[in-house]
Amino acid sequence: MTQRAEIESEGPEPGGGGPGIAAGTAIDAGAELDPVHPMRPPAPRFRPGGLTTAEVAEHVARGAVNDVPVRSSRATTEIVRANVFTRFNAIIGVLWVIMLFVAPIQDSLFGFVIIANTGIGIIQELRAKKTLDGLAVIGEAKPSVRRDGRTAEISTSEIVLGDVIELGPGDKVVVDGTVGEAEGLEIDESLLTGEADPVLKKPGDPVMSGSFVVAGGGAFTATKVGREAYAAQLAEEASRFTLVHSELRSGISTILKYVTWMMIPTSIGLVISQLIVKDNNLKDAIARTVGGIVPMIPEGLVLLTSVAFAIGVIRLGRKQCLVQELPAIEGLARVDVVCLDKTGTLTEGGMDVTECRPLGGADTSYVKKVLGALGESDPRPNASLQAIIDAYPDSAEWRCTESLPFSSARKYSGASFSEGDGENNTWLLGAPDVLLPSGDPALDEIDTLNEQGLRVLLLGRAARELDDPAVATGVRPTALIVLEQRLRPDAADTLRYFDDQDVKAKVISGDNAVSVGAVAGKLGLPGAENTVDARKLPTTQAEMAEVLDQNSVFGRVTPQQKRDMVAALQSKGHTVAMTGDGVNDVLALKDADIGVSMGSGSEATRAVAQIVLLNNSFSTLPSVVAEGRRVIGNITRVATLFLVKTVYSVLLAVLVVCSQVEYPFLPRHLTLLSTLTIGIPAFFLALAPNTERAKPNFVKRVMRYAIPGGAIAAVATFVTYLLARHHYTGPDALQAETSAATLTLFLTSMWVLAIIARPYTWWRVVLVGAMGLAFLIVLVVPWLQDFFQLKLDGAQMPWTAVAVAAAAAALIEFVFRWVGRRFPV
Repeated sequence: MTQRAEIESEGPEPGGGGPGIAAGTAIDAGAELDPVHPMRPPAPRFRPGGLTTAEVAEHVARGAVNDVPVRSSRATTEIVRANVFTRFNAIIGVLWVIMLFVAPIQDSLFGFVIIANTGIGIIQELRAKKTLDGLAVIGEAKPSVRRDGRTAEISTSEIVLGDVIELGPGDKVVVDGTVGEAEGLEIDESLLTGEADPVLKKPGDPVMSGSFVVAGGGAFTATKVGREAYAAQLAEEASRFTLVHSELRSGISTILKYVTWMMIPTSIGLVISQLIVKDNNLKDAIARTVGGIVPMIPEGLVLLTSVAFAIGVIRLGRKQCLVQELPAIEGLARVDVVCLDKTGTLTEGGMDVTECRPLGGADTSYVKKVLGALGESDPRPNASLQAIIDAYPDSAEWRCTESLPFSSARKYSGASFSEGDGENNTWLLGAPDVLLPSGDPALDEIDTLNEQGLRVLLLGRAARELDDPAVATGVRPTALIVLEQRLRPDAADTLRYFDDQDVKAKVISGDNAVSVGAVAGKLGLPGAENTVDARKLPTTQAEMAEVLDQNSVFGRVTPQQKRDMVAALQSKGHTVAMTGDGVNDVLALKDADIGVSMGSGSEATRAVAQIVLLNNSFSTLPSVVAEGRRVIGNITRVATLFLVKTVYSVLLAVLVVCSQVEYPFLPRHLTLLSTLTIGIPAFFLALAPNTERAKPNFVKRVMRYAIPGGAIAAVATFVTYLLARHHYTGPDALQAETSAATLTLFLTSMWVLAIIARPYTWWRVVLVGAMGLAFLIVLVVPWLQDFFQLKLDGAQMPWTAVAVAAAAAALIEFVFRWVGRRFPV
């Protein structure tokens, strides 16, 4: 399973070869013309030192650059188009143009409101885009590319055809290419092919963009860049930025679909009835018809949802949290299980060697030489090996003849050395309970250390060759290396937050289960004392799900098991978030409902995660959860306001059509009511703090209140209108009737607002009071009376309107409470 290139430096290859690799080792990756496409230029061959600066400039000049943009947000034109060219904006736009010709400007105010709302939506989303794009640049992967014989990190968009790109554990393959150097190089292509087993790559083998390295290292030549690369072709079909898989968005779309179906027949009936009733005044008939149609449209609901999401992105961006897909804000708010990888999440990436214990009388100085040589043999050490390198720098002039990089699946690494005195030995370094048989005396000592939360590695002399699949069999233990992990100072508070919010935390790690449990116990994780060794987990999904529900700490978990554990939890109806930073977390991150990666994590984890914590702070997660809950909870609240208006507008239109009377309202009246009872309050309520846990069934939760609330408001308003029609006579009767009906509808809608605004805080009371005061000012200021054609005539009918509204408000209060008990969601 291993391979090592033993090449001595003989000077740079002509035309760009670098030091350390012989000129004669260049691998021809396809220098001859393609027989199928003879006009296609030959594929670039592998050149160890990479391209020269002049060659790079030549490739850039002819466009052979990896110019596919990695989009973390929609393009500006898409944002404008999505906010402007909507179905309801089209309807309102047509009605607005009509009203500009047939009625005073007061009746066209709804058009200006829509322009303002749409502008706000575009501005907020553009601000969110700026935040997203700026953070995406910070978190962008920068592959190591060889040019002019030197290695440097560059942006993926600067890679050109023929570039030599280095690979190490956790690196993502960013363009298609052909392997030129391989040292135990294992590539996971599961994100492309669905096959979870890593593929061993040798020189001459192809690699595809979108795959990632799980073990070993090497280098490859870029043979396809830009839109020709495999992953880029897939990305053309599905952009990273998406608004799908969001219950909130899909629920609103469902509601709007039903609203459209209701609007069409109701509007037709209203048009016909008003033309018949007002056969002698066409302009007034059109104005009142439009006044009946416009309030049926909950246009502000879509806008407010976009604004709430956009502001959420901006707020999280200030905390160095990159939200790669907007629904992730909503998704994490719905999470009830969060799976945490210990290393890099609960603990910091670095470790410290606290002790080296020789076993079986091994010489301490010799053990340190072995450890130093092992560190030197791996060009890309993980955190454990880096701690060993720091503690025991290489001091022996040993030659490494073969190496085996660390893999999460096998839990160990190794190397073979020619030790200078004619001695040749193979050494393994890894998990003691994997390298030693059960019952070995050394394991008792290790268990004691694990119970203290320490990490223990075993150094052992292998009895077999390194490329033997059974190399771990018969290992002779030589020393124990004790490592202390640095706990994240914020981890305990974050775990406590999740526990308070009834979100179950599951620690899933590849380390020893007892050691993981000890670390979790130090951080106060409930159930940390009950640890499970993943090697003993049931294989069936149902049985695994039961064990996962009952326990919180799991050790010796393989990458494939992490994926299976996420699927098992999801099968029990859980919404699962997975956090991680290592390449062994990629499969689980991809399959989880929400994947959260650390900014310092591997390229592969950042690529598949929906949320990237650029500051590497686990404590940012509560902010993401809180932001999601704020968005979902508040949109659910204000959606009721919008849909109550839609329901009462449709029912009022139906009652008017059936009664063959004039529609009581002009557009100016309902613009005023919508602004005071919905528009302004909804904007503030949508951005208010809200810690209520997100609940499913958005449509049912909203409509169970909107339908009865709207129906009561419509009936109360129509009753007042009919009473006023019998009370008033004369040429100004219609204005007096409209004023009375408007008063009832305003007071009823205000009571719905008062219910939605609960629980009250000082600013909510001020908000509701200010809306009532604004309407009172309209009723008493003469020029506002004329502008809105609202003037209460006499005392009897206005007080009757107030009494009807009071009865309706009492009925709404009763019905809302009854619905909450009778139809819990």
